[in-house]
Amino acid sequence: MSTVTVTAESFSETVKSGIVVLDWWASWCGPCRAFAPVFEKASSDHPDIVFGKVNADEESELSGAFGIQAIPTLMIFRDGILLFNQAGMLDADQLNELLNRARTLDMETVRRQVANEAKKVEPSKGS
Repeated sequence: MSTVTVTAESFSETVKSGIVVLDWWASWCGPCRAFAPVFEKASSDHPDIVFGKVNADEESELSGAFGIQAIPTLMIFRDGILLFNQAGMLDADQLNELLNRARTLDMETVRRQVANEAKKVEPSKGS
């Protein structure tokens, strides 16, 4: 499977279901260009996963919303939940390991953890 271009307009729809890997990049970024073949190969090796590329320069508002400060940055979402967020390049083995871990996660447990974290930050009522 080839990669898809992700924009501010397509972002929510892209990450809402399944496993989605996003590569935040820019054309002037040497490490981004070096990581591109690894990312493309992984997209071929894992056809059940969506691989998206976000041009950090062209999508500056989206980059700002996610606090992108260095590129390449790799993010992995599953069913709309951000599971992994790290700047820097990965080699093929590291990327494959992350993808396999994302596949085997118990998402019900993850959803409970996210819900519990959200409860901790809710303002108390009636104070």
